[in-house]
Amino acid sequence: MSIQYEVEQLADSYGVADSFPKDFGYGGEEEADIEDNPSPSDTKPRILLMGLRRSGKSSIQKVVFHKMSPNETLFLESTNKIYKDDISSSSFVNFQIWDFPGQVDFFDPTFDYEMIFRGTGALIFVIDAQDDYVEALTRLHLTVSRAYRVNPEINFEIETQRDIHQRANDDLADASLEKLHLSFYLTSIYDHSIFEAFSKVVQKLIPQLPTLENLLNIFISNSGIEKAFLFDVVSKIYIATDSSPVDMQSYELCCDMIDVVIDVSCIYGLKEDGSGSAYDKESMAIIKLNNTTVLYLKEVTKFLALVCILREESFERKGLIDYNFHCFRKAIHEVFEVGVSTPWSAGPQTAGSPCTKAVRSTAHHATLS
Repeated sequence: MSIQYEVEQLADSYGVADSFPKDFGYGGEEEADIEDNPSPSDTKPRILLMGLRRSGKSSIQKVVFHKMSPNETLFLESTNKIYKDDISSSSFVNFQIWDFPGQVDFFDPTFDYEMIFRGTGALIFVIDAQDDYVEALTRLHLTVSRAYRVNPEINFEIETQRDIHQRANDDLADASLEKLHLSFYLTSIYDHSIFEAFSKVVQKLIPQLPTLENLLNIFISNSGIEKAFLFDVVSKIYIATDSSPVDMQSYELCCDMIDVVIDVSCIYGLKEDGSGSAYDKESMAIIKLNNTTVLYLKEVTKFLALVCILREESFERKGLIDYNFHCFRKAIHEVFEVGVSTPWSAGPQTAGSPCTKAVRSTAHHATLS
């Protein structure tokens, strides 16, 4: 495979890339009992990780959000207390992960489970399909049925396979909870499936998602691009993509490109004293594959990158693509300005809102070619 890349770095960067890295862009992990007094960060949307002991909850969290290699997770100690992990990698990927130990009965009278579920955006129940999952299904039914009664707006996500899917839905039907919808993902920490699944979970917590998708659709339709992802660079979660279907091969290519850009930047893009950043305002990369496919990465915000897949003949109009990207980037920053003032606000945007104006502005400029 023939690979060409260009990585540009300026002294005016976002920060120091010391080990870009396992904890870049994230808050620290906090061990806490559920009885702790709520802190300001507790008002952020939260994702609950639940399941039986040794089901892989902590491994998923470490691999996705802390850059831990899957093999390293084999040495993780069993979780014995509730861990709160404050994720603050961008204006949109901004929430808490609560990792519940499998052996703890969080329905114990000493725990306020109504408080837990009332402030929850998504509940991920992890089941190891290689183990005996009968006990896990019993815990699953108890968990989601109580959570649904407290907060019907929770998105329920389960990592599982077909047999578990059928049994879980049958149990809910027997309890007259047919309206409760469970999303199922078959994942592994040893490939990109866990990142793709987490992307879908996070997207459900972003009220601005339709605006982002609209912007991406306008951008690719006027630039001759086949597929585009808006990535959180650190976690490799894509917070939005265009309306065309996502295939795993394309997603894996884009994830690998981000790794290549960051690795090369850490080696060659930093100053002699190690200062600088592996990802800054001028970060850009082009990878040409031997099947006439081009991967194109551009910095959008401090933590986000646009990664595009297009044909080599379409990339000959790079000036047009760059101009349309400039319009797209400007619109994304307008969306972020709205997000900063009213983060995680629910409900559709009005016709006169900045989000809607951003879409119209990009649509107008992108056709001037």
